[in-house]
Amino acid sequence: MGVEVWPLAVFTVIWAIVGIVGPFVVPKGPNRGVTRVALILTGVTCWLFWLCCYMAQMNPLIGPRLSNHTLLLIAREWGNQITPGPGPGH
Repeated sequence: MGVEVWPLAVFTVIWAIVGIVGPFVVPKGPNRGVTRVALILTGVTCWLFWLCCYMAQMNPLIGPRLSNHTLLLIAREWGNQITPGPGPGH
């Protein structure tokens, strides 16, 4: 699983519009600078958050929970003979 170009391009364009185009359309007023900075920071942080979430799905750190029986079956099928040890209380 690799990087798909379309989602990356679409979300980059969306957040670029918010962070780059947005500050130019802010009306004049006493808080114009604060509003511009807020739009730029919103665009950058939301894009970065989306990118981290998107990339985290490429190589997830958490795998499925498997029972011991399933693990032994997988080991047998892959050629790794594992003999189960004594159970609890032995």
